[in-house]
Amino acid sequence: MRADGVFITLEGADGCGKSTQAELIAPALEVAGREVVRLREPGGTPISEKIRAILLDPANAEMCDQCELMLYEASRAQLTREVIEPALARGAVVLCDRYYDSTYAYQAGGRGLSDELVRRANALGSCGRTPDRTLVFDLDPATAYARATAGGADRMEAEGLAFQERVRAAYLRLAQEEPARVRVVDASGEKSAVLARALDALADLVDVGRP
Repeated sequence: MRADGVFITLEGADGCGKSTQAELIAPALEVAGREVVRLREPGGTPISEKIRAILLDPANAEMCDQCELMLYEASRAQLTREVIEPALARGAVVLCDRYYDSTYAYQAGGRGLSDELVRRANALGSCGRTPDRTLVFDLDPATAYARATAGGADRMEAEGLAFQERVRAAYLRLAQEEPARVRVVDASGEKSAVLARALDALADLVDVGRP
């Protein structure tokens, strides 16, 4: 088990339930006696939240793919330097709702930008910081998309179901490429069942309680 800082990221297509699971996983880690720093991407700092507003605003439909990519990386770099690295240095568990795997899934998988370009951009935006464990919450794309857009769609969600299917496929490729870091979690069923699967996928890395 890791007693030093641990960096855990939660991933998945829109509507997969990862944000709900973040709310449940954090107490399970705190019960085990760890400081938990919960974050979201894009966002997490004043600068990053301003970038988030630009990225998700449906009014910015003219944004080109390269601009979008660099804005995500700018937000990530600020979050990494300002919050993630200091938290890990003091021994906290950082639980981040999305990180650079989202950029691979959405900008390479969804948008069709080259894998090499996105990976190079991710290396810059993450300041070289790699998560210790990434959980990809996997759900049928049609089910997830319907859930995500039930109350309206942001700029990314408005890309449609086919876009979300490409995003999911990119996540599954990542899991095949990096099985030690990236674990796929079945996101179907009751929240408690999904939580149990998620905690099982973390149990070899950190102590987890059952809140």
